[in-house]
Amino acid sequence: MTALLSLCFLLLLLLLSARPTAGYLTVSTEPLPPVVIGDTVTLKCNFQTDGKLREIVWFQVMEGGGAKQKIFTYDAIYNTSHSHMEDSRREEDLVYQSTVRVPEVQMEDDGLYECHVGIYDKTSRDKVFLASGSITLAVIVPPNSISLVAANAQAPFSRYEAQNFTLVCVVTGAKPAPVVHFKRDGELIDVLPSSQNFSSVEVQNKKPSQEKKQGQRKMGNWISEVPTSQDLDDTKLQKSMSLLKEEGKLAQLGQDGPDVGSEQAQEQGSESSPEPTTEMIPETVVSREFPRWVQSSDPLYYFQHRQQPAVDGTMEVRAMLTWRLNPQLDNDALFSCEVSHPALSMPMQAEVTLAAPRGPKLSMSPSRAKVGDTVLITVQDYQLGPSASEVFPEPMFTWTMVGGRLLDGREEHRGRQLVLDRVPADLNGSMFRCMAQNPLGSTDTHTRLILFENPRMKKQLIAKDVGIRLCSLTLTSMLPLLCFVSELT
Repeated sequence: MTALLSLCFLLLLLLLSARPTAGYLTVSTEPLPPVVIGDTVTLKCNFQTDGKLREIVWFQVMEGGGAKQKIFTYDAIYNTSHSHMEDSRREEDLVYQSTVRVPEVQMEDDGLYECHVGIYDKTSRDKVFLASGSITLAVIVPPNSISLVAANAQAPFSRYEAQNFTLVCVVTGAKPAPVVHFKRDGELIDVLPSSQNFSSVEVQNKKPSQEKKQGQRKMGNWISEVPTSQDLDDTKLQKSMSLLKEEGKLAQLGQDGPDVGSEQAQEQGSESSPEPTTEMIPETVVSREFPRWVQSSDPLYYFQHRQQPAVDGTMEVRAMLTWRLNPQLDNDALFSCEVSHPALSMPMQAEVTLAAPRGPKLSMSPSRAKVGDTVLITVQDYQLGPSASEVFPEPMFTWTMVGGRLLDGREEHRGRQLVLDRVPADLNGSMFRCMAQNPLGSTDTHTRLILFENPRMKKQLIAKDVGIRLCSLTLTSMLPLLCFVSELT
């Protein structure tokens, strides 16, 4: 009996070993490095199996996984391949690898792709085993524009108060966001994060009254760093020397006590001399005075970085460099913004040279203005230094008329151009002054308006005079006739 059971068990094992197995299938994909937009890429799907291939299907995952678009199919039954991709895209079939070629990739090709492989079950051709793998196609886009601008456009020049200056590097059209560095005269700038920003930068967000108070408190710390007379313009020397004498007294008081004492001494000094000292400036001045708050040490640069996604999927990056401006050292300094990106073979760069306005050149149109014409006085150009190609940042212009108000009654006009509409004859010989200034300095220049007689207006005046005379003669001749008629009636 035992021998019979053993024989039955051996027969069962033989039957089980002779039954075909279902087979195996493994699918893997090869990872892709980032692909620059416009390049051609090949997606690869590797699979191993001991079964018979049924189909291969490629999908592009759309809308964050909510939908799938079939881009390629291979059906073993019909031994055909069918692609839903563009006609220029072709596929290559290998024994253990399926590839899909994507030419000239665009932003819409970015995303996840899936490779699905099916094999027949060895026990039944009605059953199919499926396995899949996924691959990510990351399309990167180089920046399409870079610019370096001033944060505060057309800011005035301050002779006696420290100013913060900010350069903004704007980079658009990049994916992913690029890396931005600032350089000065070709040397990389060591920056501090904006979270460690100094108090004067924070002052910009406060009220003007608070700025004035804080500026007065800080003035005691800047007194010892007043520049010597050789750094001052001769036209400003008289006032600057008087300020040095007053501040020298305040500095001596400040050495004997803490900062509070120096503040009280400044308040007492302001109460004792309520009227400020006026400076005598010639009619035409090129102001090159260096502020008395200039520091001798190297400035601290503070860096801030912001990025915002655009509608097309790229990023707009704004990198800001802020420091305490020193016109004596920063004038004619070359600042550059350098952008690095994986899609670029070499960094992109934008650069500007800080320059104060010098000697604006004025033009008048028409060149021979007549009485009654509309006259345009425009700032055309400047006297630039050897390293500057333009004045940066853009200056602000203020127009005044020497000895009176402008034609429209205003005391001053701001803008690059002054328009005098229908100039009257009494403006002949008038002097107009234009002051151009930016945070690095200011300059004044002027032009005189010379008017010529207008023959057309002269004819109009003669015609008016003749008309008035004819009218008076007509009335004089008709007066006796009217009197005669009245007597008859």
